[in-house]
Amino acid sequence: MKSLKLHMPAVATDNAIRTSTRPLIKITAAAGTALFVLLLASTRLAAQVAEVPVAVPAVNALTESAVEAGTAKILTHDFDWFDTARSRAVPVRLYLPAQATPAHTLPLVVFSHGMGGSRRGYNSYLGAYWARHGYASLHLQHVGSDRSLWGGNLFGLVGRLQGAAQEEEAIARVGDLRFALDQILADQELGPRIDAGRIVAAGHSYGANTVMLAIGARILRQDRIIDLFEPRLSAAVLLSAPPFYGESNMAGILSGISVPTLHITATEDVIRIPGYYSGVEDRIAVFDAMPGAHKVLAVFDGGSHSMFTDRHRTGGVALNSLVKAATRELSVAFFESALGGSNVALRNWPARHNSILAKFMSPDY
Repeated sequence: MKSLKLHMPAVATDNAIRTSTRPLIKITAAAGTALFVLLLASTRLAAQVAEVPVAVPAVNALTESAVEAGTAKILTHDFDWFDTARSRAVPVRLYLPAQATPAHTLPLVVFSHGMGGSRRGYNSYLGAYWARHGYASLHLQHVGSDRSLWGGNLFGLVGRLQGAAQEEEAIARVGDLRFALDQILADQELGPRIDAGRIVAAGHSYGANTVMLAIGARILRQDRIIDLFEPRLSAAVLLSAPPFYGESNMAGILSGISVPTLHITATEDVIRIPGYYSGVEDRIAVFDAMPGAHKVLAVFDGGSHSMFTDRHRTGGVALNSLVKAATRELSVAFFESALGGSNVALRNWPARHNSILAKFMSPDY
């Protein structure tokens, strides 16, 4: 079996990873023109991933703020944790239902952002929404591949993106997830409020790749299996899950995964980088290779790769809003089903959103 490549296009909005020490973009004479174009486009690309201001304000570490989010109040905490064992900061944002009593334990969703994101991303339509529906939502910030990549010298951007897509950072992101779970469950105030038996991981693009590694995807390095399995995860949501480039045995790579999975993509969920093209067919290939009967696939008609971030216009203004509403509704229906609740909402979801769906697959549909 050859070494596995978890590939991240270097300048997509939120990308996947390539577990290799080789650079993502080979600077050759043939690639010179393409690289020049990439550099000229860097400002636009950075703007594409700029996080949209949302109604949920930032709060200081270890403080709590009650804010209105739709029809229900939620509580937000920002924590600036530091993993001394790895000498790595792990900033997080936690959303909680304001009305939950300390005696009532909450299921937890831990979310991993895509390339260039932060703990404040994906919150206006996912983090706050999940809290309104009775879930604690913990949003990670991966300091080696976060929004800081977009700062600094413009001509150093490609190098920064290449560094963020290396194997070391891919593994570190899973370490962030594990450390964050350790921290919140050990917290004297918050830990007792979390149901440790009902924890779901979710992620977009690079974050989806992080989640797959955490739920049991395994890679081979120099005759050694790198297994980053986190046993506390009960289910996973994969938004725009990237493929494992250069590998023909996708089923073998994913064979260690046993938890229920929800896969969400769109027919125009495409990463267009010369030499690193990745379309919806790659997302569907991940779904097809995923083991187990309890897996769900939703493919929206149209859209874009970054439609699943907080950006409001990408993929079309009208469709963007509809897809966000449908995505968050589907995620909660999946949580309920995967965590031992009713399947009714999951079965009814396709009929409610049939006008924007290209494909839907579920064991109960």
